[in-house]
Amino acid sequence: MPDAFATILLSEGIVSAEQLAEATRIAGTSGKKMHEEVVRLGYAPGEKVMKALAKAYRLKFVNLADIQVPPEVIELLPESVARENTIFPLAESGGALRVATWKLRFILNRDVEMALAVREQIVEAINRNYGLSDGESADSMLQEFTDTAIDFTETAVEQAATQGPDDQSDAPVVKLVNLIITEAVQLRASDIHIEPFEDRVRIRYRIDGRLVERDNPPRRLLGAILSRIKILSKLDIAERRRPQDGRIKLTADGKDYDLRVSVLPTNHGQSVVMRILDKDNIRVGIRQLGLSDNDFRQFKNLIRRPNGIILVTGPTGSGKTTTLYASLNELNRPDTKIITAEDPVEYYLAGINQVEIRHSIGLDFARVIRAMLRQAPNVILVGEMRDTETAQMGIQASLTGHLVFSTLHTNDAPGAITRMIDMGVPAYLVASSVIAVLAQRLVRVNCTKCKQPHQPLDTQIESAGITPEMLKGATFMKGRGCAHCQKSGYKGRLGIFELMVMTNKIRELAFQGAATQEIRRAAVGQGMRVMFEDGVAKALRGITTLDEVFRVSKKTE
Repeated sequence: MPDAFATILLSEGIVSAEQLAEATRIAGTSGKKMHEEVVRLGYAPGEKVMKALAKAYRLKFVNLADIQVPPEVIELLPESVARENTIFPLAESGGALRVATWKLRFILNRDVEMALAVREQIVEAINRNYGLSDGESADSMLQEFTDTAIDFTETAVEQAATQGPDDQSDAPVVKLVNLIITEAVQLRASDIHIEPFEDRVRIRYRIDGRLVERDNPPRRLLGAILSRIKILSKLDIAERRRPQDGRIKLTADGKDYDLRVSVLPTNHGQSVVMRILDKDNIRVGIRQLGLSDNDFRQFKNLIRRPNGIILVTGPTGSGKTTTLYASLNELNRPDTKIITAEDPVEYYLAGINQVEIRHSIGLDFARVIRAMLRQAPNVILVGEMRDTETAQMGIQASLTGHLVFSTLHTNDAPGAITRMIDMGVPAYLVASSVIAVLAQRLVRVNCTKCKQPHQPLDTQIESAGITPEMLKGATFMKGRGCAHCQKSGYKGRLGIFELMVMTNKIRELAFQGAATQEIRRAAVGQGMRVMFEDGVAKALRGITTLDEVFRVSKKTE
């Protein structure tokens, strides 16, 4: 039957043969079903994939957005079963319960008729009909605390302290912290910021790179919330003067998550940032990054070179780690030994040797690189070229027959060459070892549910350098805002890139210590498309908007 499903996907043009092969390969290592990977990788909308799956298994497909289910039918399926299996009751007929599922197997002690639906729609229907997480949300709990003036004093802090990370408790602070984290995961947030001020505590989620304010708990809750988070992270709850770092492992919505926790003392109390690390984010292929066809072909060839340095540049939060891990996933084969030096190791990759930098015991990048070369690797990832010694060690590794990946914090690709020379690395070594530099930013993608044709302002078109010829084939789009994208008009992010391959001309300029502008002119003259132009091309195709492109990049003269 999987063959019938694959045949339908191909015959109806839902995916290409290459995309199908990639999804099947990743499904073999991720433990997920092939249809899940097709949707996660962005090859096709969930609705089309589930319709094809329903056709292959001769099942009915339902669109839950258009269905109202009577309360007496909802009561036939316990909420715990609905959430655990991501299924939703539709109707009862002759003692049999019809349910919507996105899987093809689950357990329920009664006759069941199955219909297929999109997973996100099922989760939305569960939340709409059962209520968020057992009828409570962070908002409703905080409103209750505010209305009743519950006082979280030493008792609440002790309560939080006595509950271990795995304990289930009815303590209000335990439930509140769990709800905050669960809500952030459901909203696809990458970070949770808990910030104390004089009279309140501000909670913000970073969604698609933008901070969104969610809740404002009363100031008196701060101590209890901090203590609960520190217990989950295995940190010292008595330490209030020094920064602290920890990790939390948890399961939400049936998926395992890692949270990296940072606690920083401020003048109004301790501020907490929790980075949500979703393992699905790094199970991507190079094709899903958003590279143009030409850049994709070049980059795929570059990462198969036997030696040299490939640098990925951009500010914090520009997706450098995802790009590097996508490259390592592509190279991760039984005949290739890969070692990474990271500070810290955020995601754990099967089949790859990962080393965490520990400055407290003198285990820095340079020392790790020196040691890893004795392990005879084929590919090395250096988390960041942050000083001269690290850069020189990386270059030596590339010159002795290793392929080296690393990152730099520069604004564009040509700037990486001058940055390394400014760090004290001899120009001849930079020119002979670097084979390519990939600069990137992340732009938000138009919501697929509510995007509609949009005409940008004439001033924007002029500022973007869009010619009348380019306008002829343009399909500008913009999301109007809907429940699917939390009224933002955007859902998800994609990279915009500039890939500078080291040609003989650019090597010569690097060797001479030429200025960044001169190297950029030479690269553009030899075919490099700058990041701003890549963003404009994606806006012309309706993937993102010119507003987003202007927000993250600027036109180069």
